Amino acid sequence: MAAYSVPATGDPGLQPERTALAWSRTALALAVNALLSMRAGFVAGQPLLVAVGVVLFAASGAAVAIGTVRRRQLAGQRLVITPPRGALMGVAAATLLASAGGIASIFAEGTV
Repeated sequence: MAAYSVPATGDPGLQPERTALAWSRTALALAVNALLSMRAGFVAGQPLLVAVGVVLFAASGAAVAIGTVRRRQLAGQRLVITPPRGALMGVAAATLLASAGGIASIFAEGTV
C-alpha cells in the first residue's frame, strides 16, 4: 500500500487532530500495560512478564514517535492519508503482546 496524499485545505477539520491523538492514546495504553506487566512480573517472580513489560515500553516509545511523525504529516502542505504499513503492523503486534502479557499476569497472580 503506497502512501496516498491530497493537497491540504485551509480547514482540514478535526480528523487529522483525532488521528494524531489516537497514536498518543495508543502509546499511553501501551505504557500502562508495560507498567502492569512489569509489576506483576516482579511481584510473582516471573522474568518473562518483566521482559514483556520492557518490550511494551519500547513499543510505547515507537508509538510516540509514529504519532509525532503523523502529526507532522497531517499538518503539512499535503495531507498524507495512509500511515506506514510497518507502523500499523507494529501496533497490532504490540496490542497482541499487551493482551498476552495481561493474560499471563492473571495466571501468574493465581499461582502465588
